[in-house]
Amino acid sequence: MEEPVLVILAAGMGSRYGGLKQIDPVGAYGEKIIDYSLFDALRAGFKRAVFIIKEELAEEFEESVFKRVRPYMEIETVFQRMDDVPAGVVIPENRVKPWGTGHAALTAARTLGDAPFCVINADDFYGREAYQKIYTFLKTLPAQTEKISCAMVGYQLQNTVTEHGSVSRGVCQMRAGQLKSITERTRIEKREDGIAYTEDGETWVPLPENATVSMNFWGFPPTFTRALERDFVRFFREDVPKNPEKAELYLPFVVDGLLQGDQAEVLVLTSTDKWYGVTYQEDKQSVKTALQELTAAGRYPSPLWPEKK
Repeated sequence: MEEPVLVILAAGMGSRYGGLKQIDPVGAYGEKIIDYSLFDALRAGFKRAVFIIKEELAEEFEESVFKRVRPYMEIETVFQRMDDVPAGVVIPENRVKPWGTGHAALTAARTLGDAPFCVINADDFYGREAYQKIYTFLKTLPAQTEKISCAMVGYQLQNTVTEHGSVSRGVCQMRAGQLKSITERTRIEKREDGIAYTEDGETWVPLPENATVSMNFWGFPPTFTRALERDFVRFFREDVPKNPEKAELYLPFVVDGLLQGDQAEVLVLTSTDKWYGVTYQEDKQSVKTALQELTAAGRYPSPLWPEKK
């Protein structure tokens, strides 16, 4: 099997953040969150990274991220396009949102051939341990399995919410270290009486603080690409007609569908590192402070990517 590849979802619009958070500096030398992810991934063994971005942002990413990292790691880009739809599909009028993280991952997976791959968000800090565990999983995948053999790095819900608004999380149900189902909750908030989610904006349902949630940190074998293709077609047939302007194919939805159809098994890997993210502008300072502390403790060099002579 080929070497594992890191796939980075970086085509999101950042509507709640109010800007392009994927390339917003948080480090002393202009490093972005994704710089720390790439550094951790390289240290774990990943040598190649594929970014899914919008074509109009290619130059910005090249200047702000890629050119500093290229001397250390192979960097490629693919573009998530609105017109990338199954044959015969008419794009809904007034559609602006991308087709979702499932489509973004598929856009990259189509270019990987027989390489297993890890999928992450560009704007999330996951910590070193997660990359080490997922790389080991991908390197030791058997060539053939009856079910699609996947892995997910899980985090405690209480460590992934923000004081500044709602977040979307995949809430996991597990048994003996295996994922049994995952439910995407698109509006989770910290409230006076604890963490809860709502579907209608009025009724709030409590969630345990220690619930395991998905932060879109996945490990997949090459065979997962075909499953993504099939679900992308189903998405346009079943989901888009119900909500033409906003329906999205979430990557956790694809995984959960395979689980419920007994077509996949998902090992849940846990990390003791704390997750950090910038859903809102107000989150940025706490992330900067955390990264400064990790750098001062010797976890990261400063700068992360010194120029090679």
